[in-house]
Amino acid sequence: MSLQTVEERGNNPYAGIEKLLLTLERTGKRYDLEKIKSAYLYAKELHEGQYRCSGEEYISHPVAVAEIVAGLELDTDSICAALLHDTVEDCGTKTDLSTIQKNFGDDVAQLVDGLTKMVQIPFEDKEEQHIENLRKMFLAMAKDVRVIFIKLADRLHNMRTLGVKKDDKRRMTALETMQVFAPLAHRLGMQRMKHELENLSLEYLDPIGYEEIRNDIEKRYGENRDFIERTRAQVADKLSEAGIHFTLEGRVKSVYSIYRKMYQQNKSFDEIFDFYALRVIVDSEEECYVVLGLIHEMFNMVPGRFKDYISTPKPNMYRSLHTTVMGRNAIPFEVQIRTWEMHRIAEYGVAAHWKYKSGEESKEEIDCKLGWIAKLIETEDGTRDPEEFLRALKIDIMHDEVFVFTPKGDIVTLPQGATVIDFAYAIHSEVGNKMVGAKINGMIVPIDRVPQNGEIVEIITSTASKGPSRDWMKIVRTGEARNKIRQWFKRERRTENIAVGKADVERELKRIGKPYTEAQKNEILLNIGKRIGISDLDDLYNTIGYGGLTVSKISSKLKDEFDRVVKPEEVIPTEAEQVSTVRHRKSSGGVVIDGVEGLAVKFSRCCNPLPGDPIIGFITKGYGISIHKQDCQNVLAGLQNPAYINRWINAHWENVSQPSGSDFEAQIRITAQSDIRLIADVTMALADMKVSLLNITSHRSADCVILELVVACKNLDHFKSILSRLRSVPNVETVSRG
Repeated sequence: MSLQTVEERGNNPYAGIEKLLLTLERTGKRYDLEKIKSAYLYAKELHEGQYRCSGEEYISHPVAVAEIVAGLELDTDSICAALLHDTVEDCGTKTDLSTIQKNFGDDVAQLVDGLTKMVQIPFEDKEEQHIENLRKMFLAMAKDVRVIFIKLADRLHNMRTLGVKKDDKRRMTALETMQVFAPLAHRLGMQRMKHELENLSLEYLDPIGYEEIRNDIEKRYGENRDFIERTRAQVADKLSEAGIHFTLEGRVKSVYSIYRKMYQQNKSFDEIFDFYALRVIVDSEEECYVVLGLIHEMFNMVPGRFKDYISTPKPNMYRSLHTTVMGRNAIPFEVQIRTWEMHRIAEYGVAAHWKYKSGEESKEEIDCKLGWIAKLIETEDGTRDPEEFLRALKIDIMHDEVFVFTPKGDIVTLPQGATVIDFAYAIHSEVGNKMVGAKINGMIVPIDRVPQNGEIVEIITSTASKGPSRDWMKIVRTGEARNKIRQWFKRERRTENIAVGKADVERELKRIGKPYTEAQKNEILLNIGKRIGISDLDDLYNTIGYGGLTVSKISSKLKDEFDRVVKPEEVIPTEAEQVSTVRHRKSSGGVVIDGVEGLAVKFSRCCNPLPGDPIIGFITKGYGISIHKQDCQNVLAGLQNPAYINRWINAHWENVSQPSGSDFEAQIRITAQSDIRLIADVTMALADMKVSLLNITSHRSADCVILELVVACKNLDHFKSILSRLRSVPNVETVSRG
């Protein structure tokens, strides 16, 4: 397909991009206009005969996207990619990425690839395909941030023209925009685009609420129409007297901003303090604070409504001073004070840092500002649930941030609702992996505590820690923390992961309620593994065990494969028939089982039996034999149940003093007086005894602190010596077996 200018297209073949070319000229940058013109002609030819729902020629959409991209002052390749972004996806066999690469270069091809949906890959359902398209976009964004600038421009134009779509399509597109793209624009600091996306989305998601607030805005503004202008003139006179060079802007709060405060913060329309706002733009940072003093001299400040985002910028690089003051007739209004550089970043965010061949900012510096993207996808290995990715995405880009401090005064930004465990992993992987407790403002807190703005968080670590607990996965909120915990288990606990994954799978298979053989189970799982790109059975169990894949996600596949592999006419030996020929046997865990062999032994977590405890075995379905203490509450209850009476079996320790050379888990409960050094003293006592601390949690009860510990010990005598040593720790009142 020819890329050359074709005279028969008309006297001016570039009539469709005159506005675009004018925008580029006004930027004063040096663009490769011939390359951009060629991209336009190529896209126009490929989209020939295609029309939008509005009846316009389809080429009008990529041209509009390119105009938005040009307004962000991106480079030539970005504008070419904007013009070509739908060609591979929507033009059938007319072109492909290799042709784009040959004609327009590697960068343009890579950008177009990042913007192209995964149209050639089959998926189980539409939702999975949608999530995978988002994941592909973020992976491409991590390689080249220009991908998301173009994608946001694409979404903005689609939202501007959404009215011609059917109602269900409008709502679906608006919901995705509100949930993903508007928060993404916010995280990138692109406030102008964020506000427009939010308002356009709200108009389709809640048209009644949108209209009510719009009418309220017009009513209030009509009642005080001259307020902004009078206040603006008053402030301008004061700043001029002070000899400050400034630009002054006034605005009324957007519909969505008011909607969010009313419906999410349960405020009435009259409680919106920043309905009116003035923005003062000055030449230097020092002048920002001078203007702040003048504003507070002119008007009474509303307490608690001052924010200094200059000394403490937001994660998206936003910097400005915000204060709310009372104007005439007790009308409150917000004043934002910033420099021109701050204003440029506030409007365009990361895009403001993209300098075309200027050398003013290196790729490394831009990558540093986008570190949260890398954290979001850094552990992608092809096995992570699409739903898990979407959950992490929503938490990382949608939630408001809180700012907390390390003991050294460094600021750490967390999504709202994140815990101290999330804080630990935000500091470093090893800090999280070795965490045994936490303090906030000097006081010991539970590990599920949520830090608030301005609090000082200190993580207590121990070299004796053997890593995170699987229960932490239920506590943490950020994708970063969840990924790092998952990766630790993937790396350090493969054997344990395989056992956990196997147990989860067998539990799911048991729910089907039909018998099966070991060979059939293996065939079922190998077939499922192949469908998701895992060829080894242990690798599949490992992936499930460390949380890379949930059993619930493959439950429908399990049922389908089960029905295909296990035929109804096949007779499977019952569990009683399978164990009827067994003999006395010693297990690998140092336990002697009377009457059963060939089944694995595990130690029950409900009572954590130790060598020296009187024990009993229970024949489980799918897990082998579970070993309990004889006085375990589950045992006492189970012995009264006729359905289970034949599944209890005699068991005893082969060698109480040296059962197997392995450590056993034991739970300890400590009640103590609240003290700043309590956890440190406890961990030091355990370290002195060379006892591994596997987990620790704490909570308040009345006027005391309760610590729940999991430690590793050899046998019952060893455990008793640990209890005795802990009773001597200062401020400890009672120590008992958990």
